[in-house]
Amino acid sequence: MNDFLLYFELGYRHVLDIQAYDHILFLIVLVVSFSFKQWKNMLWLVSVFTIGHTFSLALSSYKIVYTNSDLVEFLIPLTILLTAVKNIFTGVKTNANSKGLLFLSFCFGWIHGLGFSNYFKMLISDLDSKFFELIEFSLGIELAQIIIVVVIVALYHLLTPIFKISKKDWILVISSIVIGIIIPMLMERYDPFIKYLF
Repeated sequence: MNDFLLYFELGYRHVLDIQAYDHILFLIVLVVSFSFKQWKNMLWLVSVFTIGHTFSLALSSYKIVYTNSDLVEFLIPLTILLTAVKNIFTGVKTNANSKGLLFLSFCFGWIHGLGFSNYFKMLISDLDSKFFELIEFSLGIELAQIIIVVVIVALYHLLTPIFKISKKDWILVISSIVIGIIIPMLMERYDPFIKYLF
């Protein structure tokens, strides 16, 4: 039980760590267009993201898949930028049930999982016997993501009546703020990414 709590808490705390804010930014743009009425849709999106995340984390940790950290570190903010831009163009028309959005969530979860893999490998030395720790770590990540999603949607319901902004404007403002934060991160990681390619 203590081991479960240890790895569960490590996954939970790693997402909520302010230094891991790129993960939080992705969750913000992933669900900013939804409301509490669409909680099942949001849960599906976040869970599909976690499934992709867990698969890539496992494959990388067990050395089945090898990745270049410069590539992954560039792709993570790129997924955030693409999701934010999608929000600006689709706005309130976003359909969480669409297979395309679920597939993107899985793919982006895969990329983010690769970003976690080095951290996870540092935590566990004997990976051959640590399958359950991987699951526990992922469950901690899932809980942290659900908390973030609830906070994001609660903020929408609390702030929009006060400031009298429409759902469309809310999506546009939040997505634009995230784009403004993520572009410097992309620029910072661009040179190592280009060196990796060439």
